[in-house]
Amino acid sequence: MKTNLQLFLVLLACAWALEAATNTNHTIMNVENFAKPGCQSQCGNLKVPYPFGIQEEGHINPNCSLNFGFDIICNTSTDPPKAFIRSWKNIEIFDISDNELRISNNVAEKCYNRSGLVYRDVSGSTEVDGTTYTYSSANILTVVGCDDYVEFVADADLRKGCGTTCRSAEEVDKDGCFGTGCCQVSLNIFNFYTILLKSYDNHTTQYNVSTFNPCSYAFLGERNSFNHSLLSDLKDPTLKNKIEDTVPIVLDWVIDNNKNCSTAPQDPDSFACRYANSSCIDTDVRSGGYRCSCEEGYEGNPYLSPGCKDIDECADGTKNDCEKICNNIPGNYTCSCPDGHDGDGRESGSGCVAKSSEFPLIKVILGISLGFISLIVGTSWIYFIIKKRRHTKLREKFFQQNGGLLLNQQSTSKEGVTIESTKLFTDEELKKATNNYASDRILGQGGYGIVFKGILPDQRVVAIKRSKIIDKSQMEQFINEMVILTQVNHRNVVKLLGCCLECEVPLLVYEFVSNGTLHDHVHSKDEGKSWLSWENRLRIAVESSGALAYLHSAASIPVIHRDVKLANILLDDHHVAKISDFGASRLVPLDKTQVTTLVQGTLGYLDPEYFHTGQLTDKSDVYSFGVVLAELLTGRKPISMDRSPEERNLATYFITSVNEKRVFLILEPRVVKEGTLEQLETAAKLVTRCLSLNSKERPTMKEVTMELESLRKFTKHPWTNQHANEETTRLIGQTEVQFSDLYEIQASSFSNIGSDSEQYSSSTISLLHPSSIPR
Repeated sequence: MKTNLQLFLVLLACAWALEAATNTNHTIMNVENFAKPGCQSQCGNLKVPYPFGIQEEGHINPNCSLNFGFDIICNTSTDPPKAFIRSWKNIEIFDISDNELRISNNVAEKCYNRSGLVYRDVSGSTEVDGTTYTYSSANILTVVGCDDYVEFVADADLRKGCGTTCRSAEEVDKDGCFGTGCCQVSLNIFNFYTILLKSYDNHTTQYNVSTFNPCSYAFLGERNSFNHSLLSDLKDPTLKNKIEDTVPIVLDWVIDNNKNCSTAPQDPDSFACRYANSSCIDTDVRSGGYRCSCEEGYEGNPYLSPGCKDIDECADGTKNDCEKICNNIPGNYTCSCPDGHDGDGRESGSGCVAKSSEFPLIKVILGISLGFISLIVGTSWIYFIIKKRRHTKLREKFFQQNGGLLLNQQSTSKEGVTIESTKLFTDEELKKATNNYASDRILGQGGYGIVFKGILPDQRVVAIKRSKIIDKSQMEQFINEMVILTQVNHRNVVKLLGCCLECEVPLLVYEFVSNGTLHDHVHSKDEGKSWLSWENRLRIAVESSGALAYLHSAASIPVIHRDVKLANILLDDHHVAKISDFGASRLVPLDKTQVTTLVQGTLGYLDPEYFHTGQLTDKSDVYSFGVVLAELLTGRKPISMDRSPEERNLATYFITSVNEKRVFLILEPRVVKEGTLEQLETAAKLVTRCLSLNSKERPTMKEVTMELESLRKFTKHPWTNQHANEETTRLIGQTEVQFSDLYEIQASSFSNIGSDSEQYSSSTISLLHPSSIPR
């Protein structure tokens, strides 16, 4: 009977605990805000904890902060006083937490008159490189305007951007930043950045943008802090000030970004976490470093002597769950029951039950317990039935939410021809295949999802693509890729095996292509890839162009890929090329040759004509493939900020080199060594035709394939037509380091290549470097 009573109380306590846990808001406690003895702890409304220290202007006390980087100047000439970082006296601090600072903003602004001339140009760039501060991933890049785009460059490897357009003030979206009057881009952690604010037509379009939006703005700021109601008046001359007043920038801070929790304790005198009950935490910011925190059960400032003190949980009833007696111990507490009671003393446990020998009372309690247990059993049975039904309904909801109905609609063409059905995998099958989507199974991440390696029950290895988030636009991209790949059957196009729509996020199942992307092989730091010869480059180019030609002209419904690049060309075990990633692709109705759509693509590969007109044609893929051919010939990336300004854009630089008859100087040495003069001359001409600004002057993808096929038939070495003497033979056998001699001998042989490319004047070539339009 005693056991039944305890069981009853345990079940009742569990129910209360579950309800309490459900309604609890989890918060992170910051360190207690106090400064060193004798130092000011507050500037106006801002509390300043050590290791930061307040320095009054003209009265510097180095003992109030850990070092110069944590000095804060308190300007008392304002009411209330304002705090500034000493090393950047124009940057105001709004808030200090145990790992972040919120500081004042600096908005980039560019204003145009009705003639398109710039009459105000304010930079918004700052830099924290070399300090203990880092720009947090909690920030987001925002652009405000109706004829503008931004190039955002941060550190050495972070490049972002977006563009905005609108035809009238009424068209501006006041509820979000989706490209009409406003756009936003998420960012990673970085140390410095530059904002390049530009305009498509200097606000002089046919819609007279300057009349309702003379100025454009770009700024970095805390996510969700921008008030979209400010977009209601783009003519407001105080809009820049309003943004700076309401949108702070978030900085991560560390004690020392040159040390971590392994190396810092080696110098006990400078180690910041040396005081009692404080622990060291390695930060996850890009620059490294460490911070200090109080151990669990302790509170205070871990950077100051004597360290963190014990929390007396028993003095505050909200910090313990003891039913009767609470006993405080260092870093924790215990519960107990008074004499004459049994139990663990916790409200979340068995509590404290008074001992009693009265038999009638025990029978009453036993009866209540048995009745309660019976109620629980019955309720549980009903619960599991309801849960099973809900699970079935949830699967149906996910199927519709993830585009099941859209898939059924798009699975039939306008002519009523049904596309081959796709195998539907269950969520359980794919979880087992990917070991519950383990991180070590991730093959890569793209603009629309994450790709996992999976092993099916029949031991087939597959690639499983899972959408990152659930929203209407991404769901349409997902279904678009599935419909396209279902109707495509080509040996050089990645094969779709099936999909899963009954889970929270949709998934596609492909054949596994094991040898990575062509980008990895062409731009690998290991330049000794023995298989990537000139012959293999031509073969891969033929296979890739043949697949695109099939999509353009032989598929049941023509397909424009819209994101042709080396990273979307996969290689199997035998280095056979396979075109992948159709998330951005578009089906073209049989009675049309072009599609009007939002501009999408990858910087460096994007067709300038498509970028400016929004008219997508199969010639847009031809331009992107021309950049791919240029990469195969030169081994250079499409865009590289590490190169000189005239060399940064590969398309522009390649055409310029052909026009100036020095294309040999930019070709990869192995290509020059192994390819014939006729092959290289023809290949360079083909690239310039593909990169023509006028899409009508570009060849079709089928013509590109035929020309590449013909190149593979040329076998004579480029130097055999010259005076074949021993010196030339010796030059051919030399290493790539000695190829400068060959360039000097053969540069004149390309004299006729530029004749077909005179259309690319200096002003025209600049158009080949489109603004940053992200995926």
